[in-house]
Amino acid sequence: MTPGREPALSKSAGPESVPPGSAAPEPAPSWLLRLADAAGTMEVPALLAPPATGGRPSAVLVLFGDGPDGPDLLFIQRSDELRLHAGQPAFPGGAIDDGDGGPVGAALREATEEVGLDPGGVDVVGTLPEVFIERTGFRVVPVLAWWCTPSAVGPVDAGEVAAVERVSVAELADPATRLMLRMPSGRSSPAFRVRGLLIWGFTAALVDRLLALGGWEKPWDVSVVADL
Repeated sequence: MTPGREPALSKSAGPESVPPGSAAPEPAPSWLLRLADAAGTMEVPALLAPPATGGRPSAVLVLFGDGPDGPDLLFIQRSDELRLHAGQPAFPGGAIDDGDGGPVGAALREATEEVGLDPGGVDVVGTLPEVFIERTGFRVVPVLAWWCTPSAVGPVDAGEVAAVERVSVAELADPATRLMLRMPSGRSSPAFRVRGLLIWGFTAALVDRLLALGGWEKPWDVSVVADL
């Protein structure tokens, strides 16, 4: 099968609702702390290994929360108007600015600017090894965090973010959502079809590793291949 452009996520008039929770911050669960330990030293695939020099430092926020169907992850769908990653699902994030103080500050700032996240409700539990996205030249540090006090989120600037979605780990681990995606270069990599979007590239590779490290991965049919 050959997917065309995936349908955009629904655009709500206001911020997306989040599951109600306790007024007191919820501490990061033990499973996430164990995942942070494992992911902090995970091996970076050769195709994502950063070069010795060059590339623009950046960060993304890999934000786990306690959703109605168990642990979930926060994704954005980038606007079709962007020069880079147009229309692509991703984790919130972007380039590290001088005033950010590093990847953690950048990831939280970008999430605030993109979806209106309240950084005061986020507990950062670790960072993952830096990876390199050759197509765009970004050196990316994934910042792993727990949404201890969920806040309403939604696209802040429609020219940058088209939609926001929380996707449960259970949905991502479902073998029915999984496939291999073949790039124009002929190389194939893991991808996910879920809630009307196609998660691929670096984001999908990272989700694939987190599912495995977290013990959520289920056997799936790697012979299901689609062309990008």
